[in-house]
Amino acid sequence: MKKRSIQIVLMVVMLLGISQLHAQKQVNVRVFNQYEAPADKFTVDGVEYATTKDGTITININATDSVTFAGNEYDAKKYAVADLKEGITVELHKQFTWKDLLNPMFYIKYGGLWLLLFIIFAETGLLFGFFLPGDSLLFVAGIYSGNLAREFLKIVGLGGVQNEWFELLVLCTLISLAGILGNWIGYWTGRKIGPAMYNWNDNLLFKKRYLHEAHDFYEKHGGGAIVFARFLPFIRTFAPIIAGIVDMDRKKFVFFNVVGCVAWVVSMIFAGHFLQIWVKKQFGIELKDKLELIVIIIIAVTTAPVFWKLIFGKKAEKPNV
Repeated sequence: MKKRSIQIVLMVVMLLGISQLHAQKQVNVRVFNQYEAPADKFTVDGVEYATTKDGTITININATDSVTFAGNEYDAKKYAVADLKEGITVELHKQFTWKDLLNPMFYIKYGGLWLLLFIIFAETGLLFGFFLPGDSLLFVAGIYSGNLAREFLKIVGLGGVQNEWFELLVLCTLISLAGILGNWIGYWTGRKIGPAMYNWNDNLLFKKRYLHEAHDFYEKHGGGAIVFARFLPFIRTFAPIIAGIVDMDRKKFVFFNVVGCVAWVVSMIFAGHFLQIWVKKQFGIELKDKLELIVIIIIAVTTAPVFWKLIFGKKAEKPNV
């Protein structure tokens, strides 16, 4: 009798274990934040997970009606288990940090085309714009060129037009106009404050000879400086202002302002748009899933010449003894 009781208990335990296994559900999902970057270190009903590089993860779901995704950096979000189909994309809202201001997707997500135009204008038209991510923002805008262009096309009654080249033309034109206007405002600001600066007394940060040296430089290389400054973070913010301060020829500035801005915008937009298509076709990789890495590469490439000049420029200028 005792042996029989033990057998019954063991059988019940086995049945409970089997039923628990059947009650547990495994689902492969993709988990991203609102900036379309893979989410990292989040929890599902208190169990911690971390996605792979492409954002995929296998989660275990016990017998329940819903599960809650959460984390230290994310707002909690509840999903019905019935909606968690194989391969579904779960979007978690990442809480704001100041670092997000360097993320181009922050501006695309929350401001779209109009914030993009303001950023390009402010980067050269307003002094505080030097920290804004111009290059990476344009590259990412190229990836999302269709969506951004249609924001404008809908307003002018051309929302039904879906042509790749037309959308690129519209986007490049609008951004170029914003950049040209920003540079012009910077130049105008420099023209207004320039004459007064020649009356300033020398101090630790300012020497009057700097103005004369800058004037001679812009007389000789002004056109090239305005064009190439567009491709250099920080420098593109101050180049048009300095051009105005040293009274660079207005017609010369306008011409090279247009040339430099159009070259910068077209090269960055086209690079983002067509590189996304080529990489996806050749390797099956979505550049949208690698935006953080792309931003780091662009920042490194565009700022390298600046730091190289700062570190090694003065050494190269020293005469041999």
